[in-house]
Amino acid sequence: MMTHNETDCLAHIRVVLSHTSHPGNIGSTARAMKTMGLTQLYLINPKEFPSEVADALASSARDILANAKVVSSMEEALEGTTLQVALTARRRELSQPLQTPRQLAPELVQAARTGAAVALVFGAETSGLTIAELEQCNRRVTIPTNPDYSSLNLSQAVQVLVYELRTACFENDYDDVRYLEENRERAPHQAVELFFEHFEEVLLTIGFLKPNAPKRLMPRLRRLFVRAQMEREELDIMRGILRAASEFKTGKKE
Repeated sequence: MMTHNETDCLAHIRVVLSHTSHPGNIGSTARAMKTMGLTQLYLINPKEFPSEVADALASSARDILANAKVVSSMEEALEGTTLQVALTARRRELSQPLQTPRQLAPELVQAARTGAAVALVFGAETSGLTIAELEQCNRRVTIPTNPDYSSLNLSQAVQVLVYELRTACFENDYDDVRYLEENRERAPHQAVELFFEHFEEVLLTIGFLKPNAPKRLMPRLRRLFVRAQMEREELDIMRGILRAASEFKTGKKE
């Protein structure tokens, strides 16, 4: 579960899309943002917005679109920010070193935790950010991809960056996904012991367990089922199988 500090951290990070040509990419970006807990979306001169296509691809993230700020310049989109991160694959005409999202994320998260506003800046789908737009940003980030095919959809690029930021925001706790597990009822000790007694009886009945030469069969089977940590429902299923096996062998219902 996300803590108050983590919520504050993400609240200081905005996504800026410059001159987006396809409204579907705006909707998909909103969805990518919401899945990672970001809410601030700035749009610089989008070709089409608002848009039914954007709404459709945003799915349940239409609130991000409803609160998006449409501005006419990069200066407006970056107003009040301390760190401006430009996504680019350009290697010429760059004064700032390129970093990967994972390398840069800790610095961005640390700044956001102190209350500094951070902007993630993405250019148009076909041409990316212009040199003039890049010059207004003080950090450069690039996503390592397959050198034989490096084309990323705009919203995919947003998803990669915001995922890395959320991971850095949670630090070492982000890989804890126990909250997704079902709350399962383990079989109680007494029920497990009754199962083992029943199991042994049935194995004797069907002739699998030899009473004069049991060897280590039952201890080995016990270890197997103990490792499985059976749930109550699973134990009930096993007891049902044992009853059916016994009835088939003896012709008598238990």
